[in-house]
Amino acid sequence: MTPDRLDRFARHIVLPEVGAMGQARLAASHVVLVGMGGIGSPALQYLAGAGVGRLTL
Repeated sequence: MTPDRLDRFARHIVLPEVGAMGQARLAASHVVLVGMGGIGSPALQYLAGAGVGRLTL
């Protein structure tokens, strides 16, 4: 993980539920989001902010 990404996701990495392994799995994951309405739009922002590697809308 690059220093920039490490700095960005440091708060996720320190969580015992996520850790470095979990953040790496998020970065390698692919999520398909169907619907960009009242729930889909914020979900997209949260998934992107969490570091999901690939998003398909």
